[in-house]
Amino acid sequence: MPIEPTQYPALAWFYHIARHCSITRAAAELGVSRAALSQQLKALEQHLGVRLMHRTTRHMSLTDEGQRLFDALKPALGAIELAVSAVGQAADQPTGVLRISTSRVASRLLLEPHLATFLGMYPSLGIELIASDGLSNIVFEGVDAGIRLGESLNEHMVAVPVTPAMEMAVVASPAYLQAHGEPRMPSELAHHHCMGYRFSSSGAIDRWQFTSPEDGGAQFFEPKGRAVFNDDDSMLSAALQGLGVIKHLDLCIKKHLDDGSLVRVLRPWCKPFPGFYLYVPSRAQLPAKTRALIDFLVEQRSRFV
Repeated sequence: MPIEPTQYPALAWFYHIARHCSITRAAAELGVSRAALSQQLKALEQHLGVRLMHRTTRHMSLTDEGQRLFDALKPALGAIELAVSAVGQAADQPTGVLRISTSRVASRLLLEPHLATFLGMYPSLGIELIASDGLSNIVFEGVDAGIRLGESLNEHMVAVPVTPAMEMAVVASPAYLQAHGEPRMPSELAHHHCMGYRFSSSGAIDRWQFTSPEDGGAQFFEPKGRAVFNDDDSMLSAALQGLGVIKHLDLCIKKHLDDGSLVRVLRPWCKPFPGFYLYVPSRAQLPAKTRALIDFLVEQRSRFV
């Protein structure tokens, strides 16, 4: 006989009554009335068409049918209790696998250099990085959090800034600029070897956008150099070798700017814009593992200031 969903509570009540062999003790443990438990037991017996417990004025004991049902329910309800307990612990302690959708650049800048530190703080936590150029629908893909540039996010997204504002930096090696000269206007880039970046998600070449320091007008430039990449590390390596001019996020190449292996050009034409944000589906009942990531990245944000 199939059990109707409405009978599931009665099975749970029966399990507790049978465990104590007492309606009184079960009612006290569960915080319900004796009458309510007695009624649940009677309704379950009527539905099953069997007597589950022998009753006298002083004692209760399981019938053969009641014992079989109790033996079947015990491991099942025990597993449910363990699962509920684990879910409750996950709300308080970072556990399980944290799935993060991120751009490749954000992963290399914000996550990969600090994975050992972050995971060392939470021994029960694992991590899965899903790198893609495109903006991820984290609800549809079952991802816990995403990291993307703030200007690409929907205004209604729940997002937390994890870097300060950024600039696109147009750079080249000192050797290249010595050989080819330094461009003073975006239009002069047409006479340089400007290496392109192809988005893996769309297949399009990234256009370079500039903002006039005089009137704020936008200008666009399509790089047409001798090399195109779909990996920013490969593109950066080519620039360090003196093969041409590239455009990259200033925070990603800060060490190369600081040590002089790359030199910025056209800086007055590069306007700041919102940096990287970590975004989540909702603030409500945020899992501990996601809260831990937010806290960690917000703390790391001070490195860039």
